[in-house]
Amino acid sequence: MNQDKSKAGVMVGAAAVVALIVGMAGGYAIGNNSSDDTTNTADTSVSETDPRTDTKAATLRVNLNNALSEHIELASPALRAVFDGAPSADGATKALDENSVAIATAIDSVYPGNKDKFLELWRNHIGFFVDYTVAAKAGDQAGMDKARADLEGYTDQASTFFSEANPNLPKDAVQEGLKTHLNQVIAIVDAYGAKDFEKSYAIQREADMHIQMFGDTLSGAIVKQFPEKF
Repeated sequence: MNQDKSKAGVMVGAAAVVALIVGMAGGYAIGNNSSDDTTNTADTSVSETDPRTDTKAATLRVNLNNALSEHIELASPALRAVFDGAPSADGATKALDENSVAIATAIDSVYPGNKDKFLELWRNHIGFFVDYTVAAKAGDQAGMDKARADLEGYTDQASTFFSEANPNLPKDAVQEGLKTHLNQVIAIVDAYGAKDFEKSYAIQREADMHIQMFGDTLSGAIVKQFPEKF
């Protein structure tokens, strides 16, 4: 498996926010709900029996969480395949990039005119994860450090994007969430490289849960910003 080819498949494949909004798609349309309920509420923390689950706000939260989870479930095996130089790496990175395009399309449905800007940011951050993985495989500490620095720069850019798009998303809070995400993904790669597969998959589960909590915050902020839509 050619590592450069794998990276190219992520960066410019035909079809990641945190993310962001990281993972707001995977085939999910923002606020897509056949219900006529237009309840205005920014509180999307609801129980299974709460009647508010049958609202557009709740649908947004569920769709966002599903999309974010899909991002983790696609990125983790893709990076493992890149590390191994496995034949599956090209297909895995292509699927991940298709998710990235869908995420950017979803972002554009909430914040029109931002699809290309967000897609570039999102693809870049996945590319940095690939850079880290390739460097880790080669034992290239300088390359790993550079990838980490690039990812830190991404968290600043992406948190700026979201805080400027939505006044209910403070930049510092978004950046903290994004940093947790990047640290978890790096830890997935590190544990896999150390052949501690149990740990790698355990961290993947933690990353999945964290990014869905991040999704709760994002969906609540969107509902608060556009109450007339939800």
